[in-house]
Amino acid sequence: MISVGITGGIGSGKTTVCRFFELLNVPVYYADLRAKALMIENQSLVTAIQNKFGKSAYLDNGQLNRAYLADVVFNNDEALQQLNALVHPAVFQDTAEWMQRNAQHPYVLYEAAIMFESGSYKMLNKVIAVYSPENMRIKRVMDRDQVSETDVRNRMAKQMSEEEKLKLADFVIYNDLQRPLISQILKIHKELIELSNS
Repeated sequence: MISVGITGGIGSGKTTVCRFFELLNVPVYYADLRAKALMIENQSLVTAIQNKFGKSAYLDNGQLNRAYLADVVFNNDEALQQLNALVHPAVFQDTAEWMQRNAQHPYVLYEAAIMFESGSYKMLNKVIAVYSPENMRIKRVMDRDQVSETDVRNRMAKQMSEEEKLKLADFVIYNDLQRPLISQILKIHKELIELSNS
């Protein structure tokens, strides 16, 4: 089995692309969603977060106090790095177990926004980058999250540039309304199936 990363900047359309791969019977691990779940389900991670950021990191019902944590890590790179240093190893462990459960497939996809930034690409065989022009990405996120252009640009500024991602990726899917998305996905799917058979 081949492990394949799929990444791209905020609003690039990673989730849409992943849905197409799922229609081709390819299992997809959504790292950001799993990270949020693990921050509630994984008791040793919960304890570590409370030890580092205080009991206020969680609400009385056991849910993550997102507003509090966002306040703590926003504009504080050191606090964000400390949080990531707790969460990333738990996600890596969870990913490894998930990959074992899906080892019968020719390949699996690991979807994450900050794959190159977190170093998670090192545990993967190949990486796909999803690319969209900046103006499209800004409009998508503004519509989706009901936020201002300034908010979107601030989020983008915290991520690696699209150009750098494209250089590091093995495959690029252009989600720009110029090139048909499905034919690009099918071409990569065929290559990955051949690669897993070789």
